[in-house]
Amino acid sequence: MPPAVERSTYVLVTCIALALMFRFWVPIEAPVVWQVENSAGVALLWSLFGLGWVLVLVSTFLINHFELFGLQQVFVRLKGQVLPEARFATPLLYRFVRHPLYAGLLLSFWSVPLMTAGRLVFAFGSSAYILIGVAFEERDLLQQFGDRYRRYRAEVGMLVPWRSRS
Repeated sequence: MPPAVERSTYVLVTCIALALMFRFWVPIEAPVVWQVENSAGVALLWSLFGLGWVLVLVSTFLINHFELFGLQQVFVRLKGQVLPEARFATPLLYRFVRHPLYAGLLLSFWSVPLMTAGRLVFAFGSSAYILIGVAFEERDLLQQFGDRYRRYRAEVGMLVPWRSRS
């Protein structure tokens, strides 16, 4: 597959897969896995759920939307131009966690006061998908940015904020 359409094709196939999953989702009739009834606990979990989606939204604004969805690559190719060399940057949230978008998704998937069996299957499946994707993305970033990304990886947590003391 030509590199210019690789990312946009991946995004398109992912969106189609999600749309099909949402369209044909059948609730699983099974006992509740967990249910938090304490009002403070419920408020905390819904707050974390919302924070996760805010992290996702903010993270996408910190990077180039058009490049993220593969549109910039296609547009540049259609114009017969060459993509500019990628530059390594760590805007705002990326100084504290390497993948804030994924961290936000994981936080939202798991921070619910009522976890049903169906939601648990979705949370596990989505989490596995994200973790596999992170492994591939980390490999690509190491290949693309070399020692610079290696140092960043040693200093900043992948999904949980932490910074090394070095």
